[in-house]
Amino acid sequence: MTIARVDLPQRGPAARKTHGGGGRNDSAPLRRRQRRRSRLTALAFVAPLIAYLVAFYLYPLYRNLDLSLRDYTVRSFVAGDAPFSGWDNFRAVLDDPEFGPALRHTMTFTFVSIAFQYVAGLALAVFFNRHFRLAPTLRALFLVPWLLPLIVSASTWSWMFNSESGVVNYALQLVGVGQVGWLTSPDWALASVIIANIWIGIPFNLVILHSGLQNIPTELYEAAALDGASAWQQFRRITFPLLRPVSAITLLLGLVYTLKVFDLIWIMTKGGPGDASSTLATWSYQLGFGTLLPKFGPGSAVGNILILIALVFGLLYIRVQRRQEA
Repeated sequence: MTIARVDLPQRGPAARKTHGGGGRNDSAPLRRRQRRRSRLTALAFVAPLIAYLVAFYLYPLYRNLDLSLRDYTVRSFVAGDAPFSGWDNFRAVLDDPEFGPALRHTMTFTFVSIAFQYVAGLALAVFFNRHFRLAPTLRALFLVPWLLPLIVSASTWSWMFNSESGVVNYALQLVGVGQVGWLTSPDWALASVIIANIWIGIPFNLVILHSGLQNIPTELYEAAALDGASAWQQFRRITFPLLRPVSAITLLLGLVYTLKVFDLIWIMTKGGPGDASSTLATWSYQLGFGTLLPKFGPGSAVGNILILIALVFGLLYIRVQRRQEA
C-alpha cells in the first residue's frame, strides 16, 4: 500500500514573515490614522479654551505691557504711533508720592479683609458642619452677599454708612455715640470699605471651607471623642491640619481677588477723601481714565505692578504646596 506524501506548509521564520508581515504593514497606517484622528479630536476640544485665553488674557496682558513701555497720549493712543519709553513709566510711578499710600492701603485692605473673611468663614463652616434642621436654610441665606451684584452691595453699604441718614450712625446714636464720618473722614474711609469687603467675601470662604470639612472622615472625630478630646482639641488636632490644602487655595484665591478690588472702593469712596482709601487698583484707574489728560502709560504700569504682586504670591503658594506634598 502506497501512502501519498502531503507537503505540509512551512512553519519557519520565512513563512511567518510571509503570512504575518502583510497584516502588520496594513495595520500600521491604520494606527497612525487613528492617532492623528485622536489628536485632532483633542485639539478641537481644547481650541475654544485656547481662543478664550488668548483673546481675554494673553492679548490684554500684552497690550497692558505695551502701554506701560510707551509714551502714550490721547492722539498717539488713537493713531498707534506712541514712542518707546522703556521703564520711564515705572520709574515715574515709583517716584510718585501717591505710590506709597496706595501700596500701603492695598496691603492693609487685602490682608485685613482676607484674615477676617477666613476666620469668619471657617467659624461658620464648622458651625454648619453640624447636622441640625435649619442648617441648609441658614447656609443658603449666608450666600446672599455673594450672589448680589457688587454694585448693589456697594450702594447698600454706602447708604448704611451715610453720615447723616445711614442706619449705622442711627444705631450708634441710640447707644449714645456721636456721628461718625464713615465715608467722608480720612480716619474711617479705608475701614469702611474693608468692612464692606469682609461682608461680601465671607460666603466664599464658607462654601469652600465647608466643602473641605465634608471630606474629613467622621471616624477621626469619633475616635478623638472616645479618647476624651475636647471640641477645641479636635479642631486643633484634626480639623485645622486636614483643612490646610483647602485653606491654602482659599487664601490664595481671596488674595488674588482682593488685590484687584476696584468697583467696591470706587462706588463707596472713589479712593477718597483725598487718597485715604486709594489702592493700586483705584489709582491705576484714576491715572488712565480719571482726568481730562489721561496717563495711559503710568496707569498701565501700576496695573502691571499689581499683576506682579499677585504673581509673586501665587508662586509662593505653589512652592509651599509642593513642600507640603513632598
